[in-house]
Parts: sequence; C-alpha cells; structure tokens
Amino acid sequence: MKKIFLLLLIILSLSANAQSKNFHDFSVKTIDGNDFSLSELKGKKVMVVNVASKCGLTPQYRQLQALFEKYGNGNFAIIAFPANNFGAQEPGTNAEIKEFCSANYGVTFLMMEKISVKGDDIAPVYKWLTQKAENGKEDAEVTWNFQKFLIDENGNWIKSFSPRTNPDNEEIMKWIENK
Repeated sequence: MKKIFLLLLIILSLSANAQSKNFHDFSVKTIDGNDFSLSELKGKKVMVVNVASKCGLTPQYRQLQALFEKYGNGNFAIIAFPANNFGAQEPGTNAEIKEFCSANYGVTFLMMEKISVKGDDIAPVYKWLTQKAENGKEDAEVTWNFQKFLIDENGNWIKSFSPRTNPDNEEIMKWIENK
C-alpha cells in the first residue's frame, strides 16, 4: 500500500510540474529579429497587447506609451505584438511597423515581431494567453486588435481586457499600482 501511495504521489508531482508553464517560460523575437526571453521580465507586471497600424483602435498606442512613461521605470512593462489577424489591418513588415510606431506615437515600450494571435498558426505565447488548458485560468480568445492581457510578477495569467478597454482603464491602473 505504501508503494502505491508513493507511486501516486510521484505521478501527481510530475503532473503538476508539467502544467506549471507560465509566461516567463516563453521566448519570442523582438521587432528587430533578436531573441527575447520573457523570463527577463520576472519581477515585473506585464501588459501584453496585440496591435495593428491601420485599425480604428490604433490611437491606443498613445495611451499605451503614456502608461509606459508613467510606470515603465518601475516594475511594469508593456509588450506589443503586431498581428494581421483582423481585417488585414497590420500589412506592414516589422521595419515598417517599427517606423510607424516611432514616428507617429513615439513608442519606446517593447515591440515584438509580427505574429499570429489566433487560428492554426497562433504563436505559442498567444496559445498560452488564450487557452485555459495552457494558462490554467481562463479561455480568452482574441477578438480584435488591442486586446490586453495582464501578467503578474511571477509570470501568471491574471486577466484579459477587451480591445475597446482603454489601456489607462481604472481597473488596470489599480492593478499596476497595487490598489
């Protein structure tokens, strides 16, 4: 009986470790094509947002940049993933996207390479962000450009906000400020 109990305990332990993947376990590419390990963000709260240059919500870049300027020197980061999944609203190359964001919005927060945020070619980090089976918290399909995901300092999925929710929403601000 003790052997069966011990074996069961080992199996449960291995199973728990297999499901403990979090945001910090992923590596992505920056908009310049460099490898970036999300583990570099340990200890920071992170807002992840899929972006597009030709969307009616594109002016949210201004609010994202203001949020980053206010909190980015502390324990907060923003990571933007350009995506062309909705209405072909991000047709540009990584270089064109970077130039657009810099010239029009003065973006200085982290910009990653263009990826897919849904469908058969979904990027692994977005599979984790959007599927409860991956993040252990909630299914949160990306419905349009500028959907926001909040990740805590330990790389755990906290919450998703709709694309129309402004980056400086009161609930988001309270979360950043720990209120």
